[in-house]
Amino acid sequence: MDDIKFHQDKPDNGPHHPRIYSPAFQPLLQSLLATLADLDFDYEKEREKLSNASPDTSIRIRALEKLKTRHRERREPYIQQLAILQKRMMEMRS
Repeated sequence: MDDIKFHQDKPDNGPHHPRIYSPAFQPLLQSLLATLADLDFDYEKEREKLSNASPDTSIRIRALEKLKTRHRERREPYIQQLAILQKRMMEMRS
């Protein structure tokens, strides 16, 4: 535990710009990130199950590819919403 550092040992010589999000955006941001984390967790669980399930390599590879494609498709709308939210936050900072 001694090797974990929660602060910088050296002072930051450059300008420091803390990430501050508008309170109006925070619930949506947290919700989007939580949803993505849930999707990733579910994907990893299913991937592990499939990896251990079928002794037939070709079937397993196809199933894993299908799962990966489905995972990307499920994540995409949330990634798009995050991009829109990020753009709005950047516009408000300007």
